[in-house]
Amino acid sequence: MSAFLRPRPVPDPDLRLVAFHHAGGSSSAYFPLSRGIPQEWDLLLPDLPGRGRRHRDEPLRDIPAMVARVVEDLRDWADAPLALFGHSLGAVVAAETARALGVHGVAPVWLGVSGRPAPGYRGPKATLPYDVSDDEMLRHLFALGGMPDRIHEVPEFRAQLLRLVRADLGALAGYAPPGVRPPLAVPMTAFGGTEDDWAPPPAMAAWAGETSAPFRRLLFPGGHFHFLGAAFGSFTAALVAEVRAATRSTSRSRPTPGVVAAGAASPPV
Repeated sequence: MSAFLRPRPVPDPDLRLVAFHHAGGSSSAYFPLSRGIPQEWDLLLPDLPGRGRRHRDEPLRDIPAMVARVVEDLRDWADAPLALFGHSLGAVVAAETARALGVHGVAPVWLGVSGRPAPGYRGPKATLPYDVSDDEMLRHLFALGGMPDRIHEVPEFRAQLLRLVRADLGALAGYAPPGVRPPLAVPMTAFGGTEDDWAPPPAMAAWAGETSAPFRRLLFPGGHFHFLGAAFGSFTAALVAEVRAATRSTSRSRPTPGVVAAGAASPPV
């Protein structure tokens, strides 16, 4: 079985967009991307062990193991340029995967991160504990958004979700990237919600230090899951515009990092 959900497989694509899910999430959350990306792009939606296509597997509990699994999974899909996007936990996995792929000589053409403070950010930010009671954990998750309203009606699903969330948050809690390492040479976009207490706008701006290539920050109205629901279409349009801009500008010198306010329309590129 393939490690990826491919909503509409594209033979010989111009680009492959790989979207990494958030903590406790799965590939299905990013299925709507398939409705807004160019027809010549292939969409790869990986499931980390313990969910989706890998629901029978034991969840991984550290970031290096997750990255190693993803790099192995992508080995046979690098015949087209790769663009990586990740939200929350997925942002960390995407960024570290970009570094690992570069070591293997297949650096992505673009990296998008969302909903996760940059590794070097030292300012105030909220944290989500993974060792609290089930009820307290669920309160935190509902406050973040993106939760099924009727989760309490299916105890088995509730238990599995909490198991995954605890494993994923434990991996994030133990994540300690090296303090000094060269930046990526990959164009990067940081997406953020204006009201996201878990990854506030200054924390997303700090991702600029992770790359020597062009960097942009896009802010959208809303909280941690600002792109879900009715906003997914405009968010997808913005993501596509960023990838296209990056693939046109990889040879340009790095500009001063800027802030782009994003809303119903895609940002200028």
